[in-house]
This record gives sequence, C-alpha cells and structure tokens, in this order.
Amino acid sequence: MKARRLAAILVALPLSAQVKMARHPGRIAVEIDGKPFTEFFFGPETPKPYLHPLRAASGTIVTRLYPMAKVEGEAYDHPHHRGLWFTHGDVNGFDFWANEPNPRRTNLGRVVLKQMLGVKEGRESGSISAQFEWRDPQGNALLVERRDMVFHAHPSLRVLDLDITLTAAVTVRFGDTKEGTFAIRLAPWLEEPHARAPASPPRTGRMVSSEGKQTEKEVWGSRAAWVDYFGEIRGEKLGVAIFDHPSNPRHPTYWHARGYGLFAANIFGLRDFLRDRTQDGSLTLAPGQWLRFRYRVVIHPGDPGTAGIAQLYAAYAGRS
Repeated sequence: MKARRLAAILVALPLSAQVKMARHPGRIAVEIDGKPFTEFFFGPETPKPYLHPLRAASGTIVTRLYPMAKVEGEAYDHPHHRGLWFTHGDVNGFDFWANEPNPRRTNLGRVVLKQMLGVKEGRESGSISAQFEWRDPQGNALLVERRDMVFHAHPSLRVLDLDITLTAAVTVRFGDTKEGTFAIRLAPWLEEPHARAPASPPRTGRMVSSEGKQTEKEVWGSRAAWVDYFGEIRGEKLGVAIFDHPSNPRHPTYWHARGYGLFAANIFGLRDFLRDRTQDGSLTLAPGQWLRFRYRVVIHPGDPGTAGIAQLYAAYAGRS
C-alpha cells in the first residue's frame, strides 16, 4: 500500500522543477515555470552582489537595465544602482553603497563572495545561500554576511524572500546616512511623472505606503511596514512591493524612496529623513554581534488594492 501511494505521489509531481537554477561563472540564473526571472551576480568584477533584472510573471522587466546595459529612455544616473542590492553608504567611514570603481575615491568598500553555501531547485520554491565579506580598501573584513534568498513559484506573482545576517568581524559603526540600504532601482516607466523625463516610455509610477502616504513627497523619509510602487506599460498594470519584516531592527523602516525610481528601505538615515541634524541613526556592533534583516519583494499585476498588498503583508508578518 505504501509503495503504491509513493508511486502515485511521484507520478503527480512534474518531471522538472518549477524553480530552476543555472550556474555560470560569477552568476546564477533563476527560472520560474520555464521563464527567466532574474540572475544573481556575485563575481570578482562586481563591487557588490545584486539581482538583475527582475521580471513580472508576464515577463515584463520591472528594474532599470543601466549600468549593465544602455537602453534608450532610461536615465544614466547613479551607476551604483544595480538591480536589487543590499549595502550601506557608511560602514566605519567606508562606502559600500556608491562603490563603483573610482581611482579618485579611497574609501570604497567591496562585498566579496567568501563561500557559496547552497543552490536548490524545487517544485514550489528554489533558494540560493551564500556567505560574503564586507571588506575595506585594504581587504580587511568588517562584516560577514550570510544571505539566504528564496524564490517562490506562483502563477501571477513573483515573490522573493531575503534573509540577511550581518556579523561584525571588528567593531563596526553603521553611520547615519540616507545612502542605504535594501534597494531596488525600478524601470523608467515606474518612475513618477516629472518634467525632465524622456517622452518614452511614459512615466506612470506612483508609490503608496502601508500608512496611506502617497508619492515621494509623502513617502520619502516616512516609516511604514511596506511600500508599493506601481504603474503601467503598454496597457499592463504592474507593481513592486517591499515588505519590512516585523522582527527587523527598528521596524517599521524608514523609506529612501525617490520619484526617479530608487526604492529603498533604510533604518539608519534619521538626520536626512527627519531633516534634523540633532538626530543620530547610527548603530554600532561589537565584534561578534549581529543584525538580521528580512524582506519580501512582491511583483504583482494591478495596483495595491487589486493585488491585495495589505493582506499579503499581513500573511507575511504573521510568519515566524
């Protein structure tokens, strides 16, 4: 009986995983339901690990392609805005945020792969686990990062979970700066409309927070459990939401979310966000102390209401 039941289960399973991984030198390609979703870049030529590009379930790309490629209609600013990434602009005075190679700058840090811990495919999800070191210009490790990323299969959503633990290798101070921390640079059509934007593609984006705030004017520098940034391209309505897990340090996070497409959660930049130079959002870790950050990214059709973003966040927040 047990043998027949096991055989029936095996027959019911698909012959190939719904989330598949393809390993290449310095990168891993992620495929969901036979369609490309993203690639994880971590090779020695990358100043920090990043995911690029991110796609909706329809295949539409929702992140800017520059600086990895030049596409007409995109802004060629901020070359350090690479897809989706996690770094900070002031760690013991070293810049891990805007850290593209520049011979005129001597304070640039790098996030370097130390060990690939696991790459798994699966019917409902796949995962990548890796260990990195945040190194100063002399190659000394300031932080050891453990990063676990889970990619979920879903017919209409693209859901990505990130679980990041930073352990201090030495005494480490995260400085108070808006230049951080968990970030996505969105495709140009998701930018808010602005006078300097190229005519094509039309900028249609709008951001809404869990607190009901809308547009950069209200969202930037505010605190919220989630923010959804949504718009329309060629008649297709899509959005990208970032969820801040309730267990994260200083939850709910502050938002460094700009109308030109930068979409970032940052708990450290109080002076800028509150426009108060007496504030200090810095945080210091002694050797061996750690911080854990968890985020969920949901790429969805429609707007926050039709996608049920508030309900999706409630389900996420209820998890351990």
